[in-house]
Amino acid sequence: MNMISSTVDPIVKITDVSMSYGDINAVDDVSLDILRGTIFGLVGSDGAGKSTLLRMVAGMIRPSSGHIAVDGLDTVKERTGIKPLIGYMPQRFGLYRDLTVLENLSFFMDIFKVFGEERKKRTERYLGFSNLLPFTDRLAGNLSGGMKQKLGLACVLCHEPRILILDEPTNGVDPVSRSEFWDILFAMKKEGMTILVSTAYLDEGEKCDHLALMHKSRVVASSDPETIMSGFGSLEEAVISRINEIDTELVNDRFGL
Repeated sequence: MNMISSTVDPIVKITDVSMSYGDINAVDDVSLDILRGTIFGLVGSDGAGKSTLLRMVAGMIRPSSGHIAVDGLDTVKERTGIKPLIGYMPQRFGLYRDLTVLENLSFFMDIFKVFGEERKKRTERYLGFSNLLPFTDRLAGNLSGGMKQKLGLACVLCHEPRILILDEPTNGVDPVSRSEFWDILFAMKKEGMTILVSTAYLDEGEKCDHLALMHKSRVVASSDPETIMSGFGSLEEAVISRINEIDTELVNDRFGL
């Protein structure tokens, strides 16, 4: 796999980005830099805007305002150019339940035109990473939740993107499978891949190099996990405290307190 080495420059630059659906602000004036070769985590309550932000970075929806650049390319004006750079895995990844593990992976390699010897090499690599080589003939519909997520990740990785975007990939997955999933992410990071991941599990947030806390469509904290946790016993305590603080400020502003 040919990856770009980790450097201090951002591979994803999000500048003053907002996204509205009618009167609803899904994302409100967000600016973030995501550095190459790092794991960048998004945490926050349901409805905070995490999924919308990830979809904008992946070029799936256009921001109402602001600008997103992926490896120097505009996600709106140069959408075709960023597609090969990105691997995007939504909360409900579109595996075909009536196809086998191998058939699902082959389908995605067909889409990305991976053939011949390279196809064989990537099949062994990504099913091996995912511990799915013994299950190549099993229907995807018969896999456990954790195995489905690892197969989904293998399908997303098969075109060897520079940036991996994952929307709560381990939600509802058992602890052992979650740990195995993160082992794969650490291996990808070691090879230079940049990973942008939202998670419902704050223990996973602690595994990230950088963390952004979203609440009510805005980023209310952005730093390394250790800094965000400073003064608290855990990331969970820090996040709950910050969210309660923001909610109290909003109530006070609303009622002039």
